Amino acid sequence: MADGAILVVFLLFAVAAPLVLYALVRAEHDQREEMSREEAERVARRDTDDER
Repeated sequence: MADGAILVVFLLFAVAAPLVLYALVRAEHDQREEMSREEAERVARRDTDDER
């Protein structure tokens, strides 16, 4: 009986874990900030620290 319960818990985890990860990725995707190419390039240049 305990073996069956462990199997059921494992199968539930195997099905639920990818769904939770998918939901987390979708939530992160929905919160992203969209910008134009020029703005993205300006932000990327500002993030680099090229003080030579």
